[in-house]
Amino acid sequence: MDYIWQGVRESLQIIAGLEPEFMATVWVSLKVAFLSTALATLAGVPFGMWIAETRFPGRRVVITIMNTLMSLPTVVVGLMVYSFLSRRGPMGELGLLYTQTAMVIGQFILAFPIIAGLSVSSAVGLDKRIRATAMSLGADPAQSFRMFLREARYGIMAAVMAGFGRVFAEVGVSMMLGGNIRGYTRNITTAIALETSKGEFAFGIALGLVLLTVALVVNILFSLLRERGR
Repeated sequence: MDYIWQGVRESLQIIAGLEPEFMATVWVSLKVAFLSTALATLAGVPFGMWIAETRFPGRRVVITIMNTLMSLPTVVVGLMVYSFLSRRGPMGELGLLYTQTAMVIGQFILAFPIIAGLSVSSAVGLDKRIRATAMSLGADPAQSFRMFLREARYGIMAAVMAGFGRVFAEVGVSMMLGGNIRGYTRNITTAIALETSKGEFAFGIALGLVLLTVALVVNILFSLLRERGR
């Protein structure tokens, strides 16, 4: 047990000292997760609103697929994107494999169905008379849609939080598409796996504490927003 307490003490020193490698690893995680979540939000929220407001053949199938993809294994996403970005893949000439861009692509695929699916749920739960009432008062379709989005804002924000939490803590996509390159694609989860295998428990614990803290904050905000949206 002594090595555990020693690792905890040393990890706190690493965090307090803001060591360059530690900060670089945290920055990669935050940068990639924020960017992939932002792109997934820009694509997922409008798509979710459209699914919620439109009736078309196969709508239930689309919703079922989105709900299924919410729990898509990260290694499956990593394998799928890897096959496209590898040298023998159709996009191999772009040279994106083992870059932050590849990590963003993989994490986007993970976050999109979560944000889109939860956006559908938040929109379906709203009163359908909101847009009709707005238009009867003189609002045009764009204004009525913005009002509809405003009413669904807490559910949408909760969806974004859930998407961010999903990609920030994943490891499969980051490892397979980023390659765990020091100072470039090495993020918190891949660094924890590497440092633990090397016996560097203090560094791994320090990163783990950051990961747990961010995950805790995201889950608290998600719960608060979900309650506000009810």
